[in-house]
Amino acid sequence: MNKKVSNEPINATRIDLWLWAARFYKTRALAKHAIETGKVEIEGQAVKASRLVKVQDQLHITRSNELFVISVTGISEKRGSAGVAQTLYVEAEESRLKRESERERRKMENAGYKAPPTKPDKRARRLINALGDLDML
Repeated sequence: MNKKVSNEPINATRIDLWLWAARFYKTRALAKHAIETGKVEIEGQAVKASRLVKVQDQLHITRSNELFVISVTGISEKRGSAGVAQTLYVEAEESRLKRESERERRKMENAGYKAPPTKPDKRARRLINALGDLDML
């Protein structure tokens, strides 16, 4: 079977394919799973993997506790370099600032606890056992 090759620009493509090409997810399977679990919305509505995405669609993408609010500026069915992928969308400024502030907040929360560089020695283990489980109090 011969496939027709067209030089016409693409004006719409499947959302799972676009998310993969824009490098939000490493594989189409991961993109499809994110769509099925409700982590991707177009214009505030949940979508299916076969939904077509067009230029100027507003997407809300939740990835690892980060929310991306983007506007589609280009359509691609091929996964290119990161530089090319970044030309396919524009992120809203308030979305970027909110993500950065959340990332900084999590970093500060995690800065309070520092794991010891080594395992406790025999004396330290005995002290820990003597204190008992402090979480039970």
